[in-house]
Amino acid sequence: MNIGDVHRVLIIGSGTMGLQIGLQCATRGYGVALYDIDSTALETGMPRMRGYADQLVQAGTIDVAGCERALASISRTTDPAIAAFEADLVSESLPEDPALKGRVLAQFDALCPPRTIFASNTSTLLPSMFAAATGRPDRVAALHFHPPVWSSNVVDVMPHPGTSPETTELLLAFARSIGQIPIELRKESSGYVFNAMYSALNEAAITLVANGIASVEDVDRAWMGITKMPIGPFGMLDGVGLDTVWDITDFWAGRTGDAQRRRNADFIKPYVDRGCLGVKSGEGFYRYPNPAWSAPDFVQAEPRAQADPSRQVGPV
Repeated sequence: MNIGDVHRVLIIGSGTMGLQIGLQCATRGYGVALYDIDSTALETGMPRMRGYADQLVQAGTIDVAGCERALASISRTTDPAIAAFEADLVSESLPEDPALKGRVLAQFDALCPPRTIFASNTSTLLPSMFAAATGRPDRVAALHFHPPVWSSNVVDVMPHPGTSPETTELLLAFARSIGQIPIELRKESSGYVFNAMYSALNEAAITLVANGIASVEDVDRAWMGITKMPIGPFGMLDGVGLDTVWDITDFWAGRTGDAQRRRNADFIKPYVDRGCLGVKSGEGFYRYPNPAWSAPDFVQAEPRAQADPSRQVGPV
């Protein structure tokens, strides 16, 4: 295949990244099938996608008519056979578990046409961890996006040693066709380019709080006050989603046996257990839509309340 042969994109997973990637593809003229095993996730995902589309209209990125065409071009299904029909490219945004990714992509290997390229949006895993399990390792690579996809539009293209050059070239061309700036990695590396740096910041921030050295608010205050950025590490983690943060932290804690990573995962888990997943649930380390970190006096002011996973959920 070349880029002119790509017409239909299958998105596996209707979480934050799946929704954003699907919408970005649809606004650039691709037909999109959104697949999830959970019908409720598909239903609740559509209002969120509509909200993303409204943001694009308000920003002047797309007009109302274009927005409606894009949304109309997105189909939803829990049936893998329907999802896979005539798919030219698959983008999966499943949890950070190589065994799960391998199983699901193997299922779609049996359903997708032989030409179909499989792209993984994994944040920290290497495609070689599950490429063989997919049944088409030469047509598998990482294609990693950053949220929000339409403005943080740098995408990592990371082949594994068995990825064909044609697959890599197609993914580079596809990234450009949907308004992304592709960065081609010369070898596999966990975290790609930006995430390798960003993950180090997150790990340091979580470690400070998990070890009782500083509060969530003070870590963010230090970062914002010195770098002059409008948001700190924990505010950004709320945007990522604490379920995703826990998945990644827990996986690498188990894989490395590192005691500090285990403490960090254990620190995040109570938030996930209580459904406090960040921006998408209305509460994480902060409460939304008006988090404390967004207040003009946040850096200078005394923290009003410490972020505590044992506190009760509800309005202040």
